[in-house]
Amino acid sequence: MTNRKRSLTAVRVAATACLATGVVAVGLVTPVFTQAARGQGAARPAARPVWPPRLEAAAPGEVQVLPVQGNVHVIIGAGGNIAVQHGEQGVLVVDTGTAAMSDKVIAAIQSIAKGRPMRYVINTTHREEFTGGNEKVVPIGEIVPFREPDYTAGPQGAIDTHRASLVAFANVLTRLSNATPPRNEGAWPDNTYSTPWKRLFFNDEPIVITHVPGTTDGNSVVLFRKSDVVSTGDLFDLTGFPMLDLKNGGGINQEVEALNKIIEFAVPSNNSEGGTKVIPGHGRISDHADVVYYRDMVTIVRDRIQDMIKKGQTLAQVKAARPTRDYDARYGKTTGAWTTDMFVEAAYRSLGGK
Repeated sequence: MTNRKRSLTAVRVAATACLATGVVAVGLVTPVFTQAARGQGAARPAARPVWPPRLEAAAPGEVQVLPVQGNVHVIIGAGGNIAVQHGEQGVLVVDTGTAAMSDKVIAAIQSIAKGRPMRYVINTTHREEFTGGNEKVVPIGEIVPFREPDYTAGPQGAIDTHRASLVAFANVLTRLSNATPPRNEGAWPDNTYSTPWKRLFFNDEPIVITHVPGTTDGNSVVLFRKSDVVSTGDLFDLTGFPMLDLKNGGGINQEVEALNKIIEFAVPSNNSEGGTKVIPGHGRISDHADVVYYRDMVTIVRDRIQDMIKKGQTLAQVKAARPTRDYDARYGKTTGAWTTDMFVEAAYRSLGGK
């Protein structure tokens, strides 16, 4: 007997009983018929988890430590986001946040390290939001021993092992050593590279540091291959339009190419279990689709501005046309260190607008 026939039989029996007693049992009859007839007897499948997770922002003046994937955590709330890879060999940190948050960043790193030494710090850019903590954070580390203690290196004498190795693209050293106001030498990278990429193998994981010019000509992107996590620095910013630093080699065309490179690194979740997780310069933990959306946004805005330049429009006319209008609610700012107008002007100048 089918479920539908059983349910109809149950209805008839219940209705007969009601007529015999003079009671109208609406509450009894209706649910039996409806649930069985519609095939709703089986439990519904559990809802799929929401991605990206909705996370509360860190309170002002506080930091949050969140797991990302594999051996990688992220510290949020210290200026630029800070990636932390950890394992038996120690800790590797990507960027150090602002100077004002250094003590809280150190406490957060130590909570992840659990007594293991911090061996490496990588700077993805020279900007203060990402390197401001160098002076305090780097000295808590300890360089991986690979030379004799009495080995001398130039006028500095013996290598200082009582600090982490600070890795960056070569012109980050140039920018930090010539900064105004001056930065302490403790903030300067001592392990630079000028090739397309640099590789490390740490905590049983290959790590690829790639030179990816975009907002400046000295950006680096860090790929943790085993954990399947990419740390982008300020090339990818969920909280605003990219901060194009024209004086230091940045530009909107370079930014589009940089985002394309990050997309190459990131595997979509439908092609890999969980997919690549992306740590942006600011904002929540992201994925491949988030970077694609951001790349498309920057490309659309660039093409609009380029078209207006070809038509001979001035900067004032371009700003009045609001080429970012579709995205202002999500990324736009009218106050602060980087406004929508500043982004439009930087894009206009980098495309040859006069």
